[in-house]
Amino acid sequence: MKDSTMEIFGASSGALATDGSYGVAPSGYRIPATIRLGEVRLRVANLDTSLAFYTTVLGMRVLKREATRAWLGAHDRDRVLVELNEFAGAKLLGRSARLGLYHFAILLPDRPALGRFVKHLGDIGARAGAVDHLVSEAFYLNDPDGLGIEVYADRPRDTWRRMDRQLMMASDAVDVDDLVRSAGPTTWTGMPANTIMGHVHLHVGDIDRAAAFYADVLGFDKVMWSSPGALFLSAGGYHHHLGTNVWAGVGAPSTQPDEAGLIEWTIEMPDADSILAATSNIVAAGQAFERDGDEIVTNDPWGTSVRLRTFAL
Repeated sequence: MKDSTMEIFGASSGALATDGSYGVAPSGYRIPATIRLGEVRLRVANLDTSLAFYTTVLGMRVLKREATRAWLGAHDRDRVLVELNEFAGAKLLGRSARLGLYHFAILLPDRPALGRFVKHLGDIGARAGAVDHLVSEAFYLNDPDGLGIEVYADRPRDTWRRMDRQLMMASDAVDVDDLVRSAGPTTWTGMPANTIMGHVHLHVGDIDRAAAFYADVLGFDKVMWSSPGALFLSAGGYHHHLGTNVWAGVGAPSTQPDEAGLIEWTIEMPDADSILAATSNIVAAGQAFERDGDEIVTNDPWGTSVRLRTFAL
């Protein structure tokens, strides 16, 4: 996000964001509050180069590898967070924005873990942007193909605040020294137990059309919409499972199959009935989708694919 709290909300500090006091639910179908995000599938130019970054810089563990694919996760169990797919000769985006992935966001279990990660970045000389979002503290990197990655930790929910029905988020400076102190003497040994996929943030072509698809069709609540050119959505009162923005610019093209980028992202639903309800709403909205066994895949208006399935073990 590009604006400070003062610029978005004015001088007031807002009210406590208690359950049910913020967000706007869709008028019809509403996605279950207990969803979680599954893995992101990425297209990269060179698998070895990407694996070196994801393991050394991010601290992920290779769960499985084939000739042109690899699955990565944290160090506690075999839950996939990122799937890398090599497309030899894939075009790198550089500074050319495409509709599709802005960044995916890895959520660490607590602030000390984030402090250890930040100290690790300093130790290896890796550069990252730092932003205090009020609801979280976040660090931003790019992988070798220029794909955006956020690594963050949430603040306790009882510290979140709202202005009217909007959750207050911002782009303020992080107190990096205090964050690193919170890590204590423990060193970074890789992404720790209970690391999960926190959210996905997408470049879209139009905010109203993004709201029509992600709120009205997929059933997310709108939680923050005052950041210029952006809309943030979630389930269950989370600050956001999904961010959308038009910062790529008017007329920006969608990511092409021969370019590095996001292949698809995943929403995990609590049970088969939840998949059925979501599918029924997709059909009622006239939205195209494909079945893949017990899972369904649909695309937003700019071709970004999202997979719906029941909880993975």
